[in-house]
Amino acid sequence: MTTLLDGYREHILAAHKQPLLLLLVGFITSFVFIRFSVRMIRAQVRWWPGNVTPGGLHIHHMVFGLGFLLAGGIGVFATYGGHPWIDWFGLVFGIGCGLVLDEFALILHLDDVYWSEQGRKSVDAVIFGILFTALLLVGYVPLGVVPGEETRWGLITVISVNALASVITLIKGKMWTGLLGIMVPGLSWIGAIRLARPSSPWARWRYATRPRRRARALRRERLLHRRADRARTWLFDLIAGAPDKVPANHPAAHRVAERMAARATAHLDAHAARALARRQARLADRRSAAAAGAPLGPGEGAAFGPVGLPGPSRGAQQRRRAVRAGRNRTYAVRPTGLERRSSRHPHLRTHTPRIHR
Repeated sequence: MTTLLDGYREHILAAHKQPLLLLLVGFITSFVFIRFSVRMIRAQVRWWPGNVTPGGLHIHHMVFGLGFLLAGGIGVFATYGGHPWIDWFGLVFGIGCGLVLDEFALILHLDDVYWSEQGRKSVDAVIFGILFTALLLVGYVPLGVVPGEETRWGLITVISVNALASVITLIKGKMWTGLLGIMVPGLSWIGAIRLARPSSPWARWRYATRPRRRARALRRERLLHRRADRARTWLFDLIAGAPDKVPANHPAAHRVAERMAARATAHLDAHAARALARRQARLADRRSAAAAGAPLGPGEGAAFGPVGLPGPSRGAQQRRRAVRAGRNRTYAVRPTGLERRSSRHPHLRTHTPRIHR
């Protein structure tokens, strides 16, 4: 216990890092609390208060987080960063960071995707924020550069090379390695040397003309990254809860795209059905005209007009009435879309007039 107190005085109080430590404590505490709260609400536990819905309006906890951020930031400037105010405002600012970053996906997609796959971006943002703050708490600045010391060109060169390696690692699709490599020397260098992920911009630019290297990247993706992704998914489900299998609320862009695709599919189906109906109607008209002058078989009836002359068939009368009424000519379409070739149309029964002598 004495060793911990001595280390706290030496590394935290003497280094003036107590506000940063309280910020990290508020960050982690608010994230753990709000995740516990939303999981209790999702499980519909009766004794838990539930969502804040005054007048039926659901207020997200991001709104409260923005309030904490404003209070912490403005408070530090208003008190000139003096003690003990900077410690308390650091704690308040950390609470706001946890509440806001927990709904980072909502800010990014401008839609409530909290329990969907897109909501995993919030967990990524929170974990990266906690790790970044913890690294700042452990060290001074990236690579241990202390402000106020004389310029050391060798160290500046190492910092520049490390920054370039971090950028290359990010382009290769290794987000966590590139981001953590900014603070940890050597980590981004390993990511810059190794193969890129097949879906990364680097693979699209460099592996298009190198099929063997692309095949190696695909093989490594199947063997290594999928296992890492499964472990990451299990860890995120344990921390933040598993997302919905079928998301209840897609992003607005996805909903618009799905609606447009459904309309286009319905339009194409209707257009194909109308084209098939017109084709069958023309074929039926040709067969009716050809059958008018052909010899009739036994048992076929005839239609007569009022003075004994052959009159129009029942199908022709129906079509004329439809045209006079201003309706479109509609014909039945087979479900299979296949046209059966027979002597007579299967849906239009034609009667050829016959004169009895």
